[in-house]
Amino acid sequence: MLKPGDRVAIVSPASGLPELFPAPYELGLRRLRDDFGLDPVEYPTTRKMQSSPEDRAADLHAAWSDPSIRAVIASIGGDDQITVLKHLDPEVFRANPKPFFGYSDNTNLLNFLYSLGLPAFHGGSVMVQFGRGGAMHPDTERSLRAALFTGGDFDLTPATGWTDVDHDWNDPVNLQTEPPLFPGTGWTWNGSRAVTGKLWGGCLEILDWQLAANRWMLPTESYGGVLFCETSEEMPTAEHVYWMLRNLGERGLLERFDAVLWGRPKSTSLFQKLTPEESVAYITGQYLAVDRALAEYNPNAVLVKGLDIGHTDPMQVLPYGGQVRINPATQRITVTY
Repeated sequence: MLKPGDRVAIVSPASGLPELFPAPYELGLRRLRDDFGLDPVEYPTTRKMQSSPEDRAADLHAAWSDPSIRAVIASIGGDDQITVLKHLDPEVFRANPKPFFGYSDNTNLLNFLYSLGLPAFHGGSVMVQFGRGGAMHPDTERSLRAALFTGGDFDLTPATGWTDVDHDWNDPVNLQTEPPLFPGTGWTWNGSRAVTGKLWGGCLEILDWQLAANRWMLPTESYGGVLFCETSEEMPTAEHVYWMLRNLGERGLLERFDAVLWGRPKSTSLFQKLTPEESVAYITGQYLAVDRALAEYNPNAVLVKGLDIGHTDPMQVLPYGGQVRINPATQRITVTY
């Protein structure tokens, strides 16, 4: 666990968007310093777009090799981190284990660290969660503080207010005011048996890319753990979600899990704006696609849908490879940081 004053590496192993949008990035750094008491340390590619995969890998090696760095946090996601993996030296990470925080395209690095048995957390980026306009969402902040400083058991909770609406980072007003929230919708449960196991998963589109590029790192033997998935601002159609899950099923991968936790889908973006009615239809369609795939390939799995674990706000952090307890009788989900 970290303590106030600890140095944390800020890296951009996916995209160097801090170069294009410095305002939310600087806001996130200020919160890390002033509210969390941490000392963020930047690396050469952190604020640099179009950095080579080799240079981004070098920053990761430097962050893990520095014994004064106690954790590593991604600035944001991207779309080509899979090209960085082949430049990573596993021994560098094994020699200096430290927790990593990131999601979206950072599913690649989370999976890489998992394959080495090293600690990581799905969630928490500088520009989005720490750099949220007005203030951090209290659910997000509570989860991140527990993962960083406290450890132990943490109950995930349905958000009482949430949003998936993006706000233009070029407008200073959006960084000064909190986004309006929709009323909470709770979780949807299928299955009645309690499940305990290790968490594994991430952004569904990235998992699909990993499989296509033969970078899939889940052990080939029976897993018996808990799969968690969420989708990105690219907003894959319900058909594509079903097809991606079907591919996992045809490979014999989907059947390995005792339970599946599905994140609340992001249903609108700056590039694909939907009306409230269209957003509801999009979310409903994705949930039906998940239901269909599991009915065909893993009908006995416990399924919980609508968790705040992905590209929507708030975000609760999941320990990648860590333990989770799922109790349908009490509708309680507890992770161990």
